[in-house]
Amino acid sequence: MTQVPAFAVVSGAQVHEAVAGREEQVTRMVEAAYRLHGEGLTVNPDSYFLRFPDRPSDRIIALPASVKGDVGVHGIKWISSFPGNVAGGIPRASAVLILNDADTGYPFACLESSIISAARTAASAALAAATLADARGDRPRRVGFVGAGLIARYIHTYLAGNGFTFDELGVHDLSAEHAEGFKEYLGRSEKGEITIHDSAESLIRASDLIVFATVAGEPHVHDPAWFAHNPLVLHVSLRDLSPEIILSSYNIVDDVEHCMKANTSPHLAEQKVGDRDFVAGTLYDVLTERTAPPADKPVVFSPFGLGVLDLAVAKYVYDQVAASGALHTVPGFFHELKRYG
Repeated sequence: MTQVPAFAVVSGAQVHEAVAGREEQVTRMVEAAYRLHGEGLTVNPDSYFLRFPDRPSDRIIALPASVKGDVGVHGIKWISSFPGNVAGGIPRASAVLILNDADTGYPFACLESSIISAARTAASAALAAATLADARGDRPRRVGFVGAGLIARYIHTYLAGNGFTFDELGVHDLSAEHAEGFKEYLGRSEKGEITIHDSAESLIRASDLIVFATVAGEPHVHDPAWFAHNPLVLHVSLRDLSPEIILSSYNIVDDVEHCMKANTSPHLAEQKVGDRDFVAGTLYDVLTERTAPPADKPVVFSPFGLGVLDLAVAKYVYDQVAASGALHTVPGFFHELKRYG
């Protein structure tokens, strides 16, 4: 007789304990998930956006997905972005993730997922930075962060965890308080010179690796000339760059179909020119050496964010917590289990 799985709840504290200090390991899991996705061993439907007419800056997004291979689960991440939370002293994003058994479809775990989401986002960015920089033959020594929130902090942690070291670090944020806070955070571990820039232009021109981690809803960086030194750009927040910058760059995405939606910068570029010829390929294509970044153009990585990455990290966290004996199950969560009562 088929057994119904026990249902467990995994807290944010347990998630943090499972991933903290394991940046390289989490990055390898994310790489494996990208390879499974590239090989057609995943299902990753469109993300679904819940928006509010009276609160246009707020949204809640559903990311359903399924992963075969060693991950072997289905699931969904339900993540909210309420930028106004920051002024109230709590994080912008909050999330939960449900894992479903691959055989029965029964959900078997609910995990706090803001940490999982930040970790997979940062691991994806660090993987892209390492893959693209190594393909170019030189790792950047000058990094700049546009946006100084939790995602920027995680990306810095994952860059360091994947062997990046920097002589110069730049910070630009619309909030002077947040920029100072991020500078103080960087100073705890970095020995290089840390500079707060008054403008995005100043930071971009001074950086060989640029991380966009903002909440921008539309492009705010418009001039391709700022990128004349051909930096590597991690365009994590997706809507910072004008179509003109995208069209003058070598563009890598995580998934072409997903990235050409929701008025991302690549989507705006597609609307402008009517085709997708400006996309050189996906990160999977770079990992498998089907395409290689040039040294004489800016290289822009725009990841829409795939649910399969969240599932890969979440399943790892679940397995870690279960192996430690600290899994909190909910007895009797599934009650009506007999067909006729």
